[in-house]
Amino acid sequence: MNAHVPPPPNSAGPNSTGPQNRGPQNHGYGILVEPLRGEVQVRRGGCLLAKSTRARVMYETRVQPTIYIPRDDLVVDLSNKVGLQTFCPFKGTACYHDLKLEDGRVDNAVWIYENTLPEASQIAGHVGFVSDPDTLIDLGSNQIAPPEYGNISGPLVDWLLREAAFLPTPAEFTKAFAEKLLEQGVNLSRLSVLAWSLHPQIAGKTFTWQKATNEVTTYAPSYEIYEHPAYNASPLRHVSKGLGGVRHRIDTEDSDDAFPILSDLRAAGATDYVAMPLPFSDGRINVLTVASDHPNGFSTANLGLIFECSAVVARYYEVFMQRENAQSLLETYVGKRTGERVLGGKIRRGEGDEIDAAIMFCDLRGSTLLEEQLGRHDYIKLLNAFFDTASTIVHDNGGEVLKFIGDAVLAVFPAGEESGQDADQARAQALKSARSIVPALAEVAAEHDLPELKCASGIAYGTVTYGNVGSRERLDFTVIGQAANIAARLGDYGKTLGHQIVVSQNSLPGSCQNATPLGALSLHNVSQPVESYALAPFLTAPDRKPQPEPGGPPPVPVKVIK
Repeated sequence: MNAHVPPPPNSAGPNSTGPQNRGPQNHGYGILVEPLRGEVQVRRGGCLLAKSTRARVMYETRVQPTIYIPRDDLVVDLSNKVGLQTFCPFKGTACYHDLKLEDGRVDNAVWIYENTLPEASQIAGHVGFVSDPDTLIDLGSNQIAPPEYGNISGPLVDWLLREAAFLPTPAEFTKAFAEKLLEQGVNLSRLSVLAWSLHPQIAGKTFTWQKATNEVTTYAPSYEIYEHPAYNASPLRHVSKGLGGVRHRIDTEDSDDAFPILSDLRAAGATDYVAMPLPFSDGRINVLTVASDHPNGFSTANLGLIFECSAVVARYYEVFMQRENAQSLLETYVGKRTGERVLGGKIRRGEGDEIDAAIMFCDLRGSTLLEEQLGRHDYIKLLNAFFDTASTIVHDNGGEVLKFIGDAVLAVFPAGEESGQDADQARAQALKSARSIVPALAEVAAEHDLPELKCASGIAYGTVTYGNVGSRERLDFTVIGQAANIAARLGDYGKTLGHQIVVSQNSLPGSCQNATPLGALSLHNVSQPVESYALAPFLTAPDRKPQPEPGGPPPVPVKVIK
């Protein structure tokens, strides 16, 4: 919270220490405002800035005591509001001003809470001074001594330190955190967290807990959220852009709905709403929102408890999202099965498994001419469409795209217990993929105003090593073996014969029909001739279901959390 509260003034000096008796020790997060006796002066160098007999001191848990002086008691001029604002869920939004002095202007020198929240009503319209080596507050005979707040969040912190670390998912953590807040007396009806991600399809994830169901709902909005009116008019955008937190009492019909979503919350029975930043260590600002349906909303102790733990809570979500980011990025760049192997610790050079698999090498034909005709920008759009089409068909048939090589797709269809399919199934899935890609490219050609779009596919079956190769610093997870070499050569050979699909004899499943024998082909850098066959493509493209998102469910339509 300290990052969102104006910095304390420089109250050091001969009159600024000593005890002050105000009753029993406070064991909850608290704010206390007390009047100061006599005259208090604020000076900058030799210039008098303010002189007041109505000054007040604010004591707030974990924040240095802050002196506030009525604006009318300033003896220098203030500028109009500047752009800087800071937010506190107990005091409200502080607006900053420059000081106008005879020898110049001091930027962002003071702040004022013009419309405070109830907890801080005693400092409404008062001026606070930013801590500065040149600014001195003379407290006169007053002595400043904050209350002893003690341990204000013990059981919740104990849980965060001892038990929370064993929760495996962010959804489970969200539910448990909400339940712990309820146990500690927080009047909570709803809690949600928006955590941004690094993913090619989704902008982030939101985890929303509702007291009514005691369940957590997870949403994964696409990047379209940034253009969605509901998001741009939401507290989420305000907070994540670093503009401070938000707090609104929404229990009355005449509440000031600064954000449209607040009327929805009121209709659902909410009385109080807070959106606060959850900064990650890399600087990204995520958002925690809480709502209450208690007639009095959140108490200072309620929100103080949440703020006390917010930095630790942010680290938990950062770990969860980093884990998800690592998985999704690996699966995006190297594929799901390969990503699982890397995350499983298979990261050393030379480390790999021997697997039986059908290997498919599918190459887009005429790429050089297409680039000349279309231009680089449109050619890349076409290439992406080709890769998307081929990848979707491969995934739908149980294979995995291992990598893109120039304008070609290298796919693997494993056989064995781990893949859940036998050798004939792996062969059949590879052939089905190659035969489906050809008619699907006709649709891609039409979308790009091309008369046709052709590819050349080669398929071979055999034992390959599936693992890491490369240098000490730069590794590549790939398949190495004769089957991979033969698949690539068969695809090349098919171009010379005018066949779009050429396969080795050992890649034909027992049920395959209508294969045209090509004889034993002598392939470049393959020592023995390979008995091969040509296959005709399907006449029509298969129905293509949407490609699933790597690492989880597909992104849902834009939904702005409250």
